[in-house]
Amino acid sequence: MRARGAPASGAGRATRAGAAGRVAPDPAVAGVSPGPAVAGVVPGRAVVRMVPGPAVAGVAPDPAVAGVVPGRAVVRVVPGPAVARVRAAGVRTAGVRAARVRAAPGIALLLCGALAGCTTGPSLEDRDAVTGQPGDGHRLVVGSAGFTESDLLAQMYALLLQEAGHRTRILSVTNRELYEPALENGQIDVVPEYAATFADWLNAKVHGADAPTVGSPDLTATMSALRTLAEPRGLAVLDAGRAVDQNAFAVTAAYAAEHRLKTLSDLGAARLPVRLAAGDECVRRPYCAPGLKEVYGIDVTAVDPKGVGTTQSKQAVQSGQNQLVLTTTTDATLDAFGLVLLADDKHLQNADFIVPVVNRARAGGEGVTRALARLNTVLTTTDLAHLNEQVDSWRRLPEDVARNYLAEKGLVPH
Repeated sequence: MRARGAPASGAGRATRAGAAGRVAPDPAVAGVSPGPAVAGVVPGRAVVRMVPGPAVAGVAPDPAVAGVVPGRAVVRVVPGPAVARVRAAGVRTAGVRAARVRAAPGIALLLCGALAGCTTGPSLEDRDAVTGQPGDGHRLVVGSAGFTESDLLAQMYALLLQEAGHRTRILSVTNRELYEPALENGQIDVVPEYAATFADWLNAKVHGADAPTVGSPDLTATMSALRTLAEPRGLAVLDAGRAVDQNAFAVTAAYAAEHRLKTLSDLGAARLPVRLAAGDECVRRPYCAPGLKEVYGIDVTAVDPKGVGTTQSKQAVQSGQNQLVLTTTTDATLDAFGLVLLADDKHLQNADFIVPVVNRARAGGEGVTRALARLNTVLTTTDLAHLNEQVDSWRRLPEDVARNYLAEKGLVPH
C-alpha cells in the first residue's frame, strides 16, 4: 500500500514532501526531457536544485560549488543544515555533507550519479560479494530513509554496532531508488527495511513493475522470497524481530464502543456503511478497500482521498465525516484524535516486519548479525509507536530517544 521509502507513523510513511528542487529545461542535462520536474526533500534540509547555465563560482552561505563545466547543469546548494555531496561528470562540490534527498522519477538517474554511479551495484559483477566470506567491517555506514521511524531505527543500529566495537556514521537518503543501489555497492552497509514492501520492490526491480507481488501476510514465505531476491545482489537479510509496521484501520473509540467493535471482522458483521479516509490508490489496492470488502465483508461506500495517516484523514473520522481511516500500526497520534485500531484478525495486511538489510561482503558477518539481533529481543510494535511519538509529538531528537530506549533495555550504557 505505502511507498516505503517514505513510510507513515502518524507523520506518515506515505509522503515526505516539503521544499522542492526544480530541474529546469536544459538539453545539457542528460536524460531529462524539457519541462519542469520536482523532487521533494525533507523540510529544513538542503535542497539540490539543477539549473542550466555556465559555471557558478560559489553559493553563499554554503560551501562553494566548483569545477562546473560551462554550459552544463549546475548543482546549486540552497542553504540548509546539511548539503549534498555531489560528484558527477563536470559537477563537483567541496567539503559538504550528505543531504536527505527524494528524487522524482525524472531525475532519479541524475541524483544517483551524484552517489557515484549507484545505478549499477557491483554485487552483480563481483561474484565474491555474493559467494565470498561475509564481512564484519570496522567502519560502517548505516542508512536511513529520512522519516522518523527510519531515523530512530538507524540510530539504534548505529549505537548497537558501536557497542560491538564498530565505528559508524549515518547517511540519510529518502528514496529507495537511491539507497538500495548504494547498499549493493557498499556506500551504505546496513539499512532498516520492511520485509514485504522490500520484497515486492526488489521483485519489481528484477521482473518488472507488472510482476506479481511476492510479499504476503505469511512472514516465513515473505522472508524466503525476500532473501531469494536479495542474495544475488550481494545483500543479506537478517532475521526479523517482533516489531511490525503495517497498514491498519482505525475508528473513533466512541464508534467502537457503540457498535462493540474490536476487530475488522466485527465491523464487517455489523453491516455498517462506512466512508474510508485513505490515499487515493486505496480504491484499487488489494490490501485496502477491495480487501476490506472481499475478506471482511465491510460495506465501504466511498474512499475519501485524504492520505494515509494524515492529520486531515484523522480529523475527518474524529468529526464523523468518515467512519474509518487508513493509518499504520505504529501511528503514535491516535489517542490525540480519540481513535483506536481495529485488529486485522484475518491477516489482510502483508508481513511488514522490520528487518536489517546489509551489504553481505561488508556487514554480513557474525559480529554485525549478533549486534543487531539484540534489538529483536526487546523492540515491539508498541515500543516503536511510543518512540515515534517522542520524536513527532514531543519534539525530541531521534538520537536521544534511541539512546535512552536502548539504555533502558540494558543494551547500551546510560
